[in-house]
Amino acid sequence: MSCLSLAYVADKVPPSRRAAAFGVFSGVCVAGFVAGTVAARFLTVPSTFQVAAVSAVAAAVYMRAFVQETDGGASLLRAAGDEEENSHPLCVPSCSSSSEDVAPPTLPPLRKAASLSEMAALLTTSSTFSRAALVTFFHTLGETGLQTALLYYLKAQFHYTKNQYANLLLVIGIAGSLSQLVIMPMLAPKLGEQKLLIIALLGSCMHCVLYSIAWSPWVPYLGASFFIIGMSVNPCIRSIVSKRAGPFEQGMAQGCLTGISSTANVISPIVFTPLTAWFLSETAPFNFKGFSLACAGFAMLIALAVSINMRPAELQPDSK
Repeated sequence: MSCLSLAYVADKVPPSRRAAAFGVFSGVCVAGFVAGTVAARFLTVPSTFQVAAVSAVAAAVYMRAFVQETDGGASLLRAAGDEEENSHPLCVPSCSSSSEDVAPPTLPPLRKAASLSEMAALLTTSSTFSRAALVTFFHTLGETGLQTALLYYLKAQFHYTKNQYANLLLVIGIAGSLSQLVIMPMLAPKLGEQKLLIIALLGSCMHCVLYSIAWSPWVPYLGASFFIIGMSVNPCIRSIVSKRAGPFEQGMAQGCLTGISSTANVISPIVFTPLTAWFLSETAPFNFKGFSLACAGFAMLIALAVSINMRPAELQPDSK
């Protein structure tokens, strides 16, 4: 559902404002997470599921009543002729551009479900897509690894209770929501997606490292403050990819990234759960209980290295 929502936003918002729009969308999602976490503390277990079901039905009714089908971004392409040249999506070359500056053609408009070969072509025909896929995979691998190991680590290291862990999640959620709703809409137009992506990945690395070397129960809360920066990774990478996708390709492009992210979500617990258990046990090869969290930070460091060589679509056309 997330990839379809992002594709809908991409079809409705011009490329120049898309990063900020994705940030606001992400902030609203995190705000919903915070509201749900707070509400769950005051509801009984059966009523929690009932409220969740009612909320899902209300969302479906609202979508059916007020959300209109898009035209695949065709209206944005028509309006692009009235905007400045540097605000054009890369997949729609300007008539005034020289032949050397014209971007390679994108995939043909899809009128049916994308096949695996078309999904593979989406990744292999564009260096922007392939690098974005690597960033998405390693960032999600590290982020999910952090979520997998954090509770066990905090309980073993500082004897955190479930309420303390819930409070930490609330701090992270509130920080992430404020970041997306307030900070990112201001920074994205000034810095651009690539610079903001690098800063966000650097913040994510620091987020993991501080957890791994925490020396006091209050240090995880300090580490959570870096989530204000790190929360911008996903909106930035989604915005960069959306500018490389043409009409009727937004859903496939965003869905491809979601699939890669889901793959990392499956792999990460398989790797980080036994790794965390090993280093929290007495048979650990050396005394570093936060080693699995440091490994999660290393995965994000790989994503950072890839992102440094990646350029937003409007600044550097793909060479492939």
